[in-house]
Amino acid sequence: MHKNEKYRKVTFYKNYFQDFFDQQNKKVKAKIVWTLELVEDLQRVPETYLKHIENTDGLYEIRVQVANDTFRIFCFFDQGLLVVLINGFQKKTQKTPRKEIELALKIKSEYESEK
Repeated sequence: MHKNEKYRKVTFYKNYFQDFFDQQNKKVKAKIVWTLELVEDLQRVPETYLKHIENTDGLYEIRVQVANDTFRIFCFFDQGLLVVLINGFQKKTQKTPRKEIELALKIKSEYESEK
């Protein structure tokens, strides 16, 4: 494998992620970009950064930690390698809020029906 070959290509669906990203400060944006590159570059991404969400149909969260702030960006795989980013949010509690998961699943099915 060549140095600039990636295991995954991160792609964005509509403006869901962009809207979230635009609201973040410089530090958070930099960490999000770093984390996304890690997800593209590593064959096996540690759960610290990419984790399957239980009881969902193929929904994952990319985890971004900046100082004491935790951010989650939902994504899923399309045709094995493509990670499609949907919405993101700042995490305030231990548990990922159900309404965030439901929104992500709604966007995922919207994506699938448009394909």
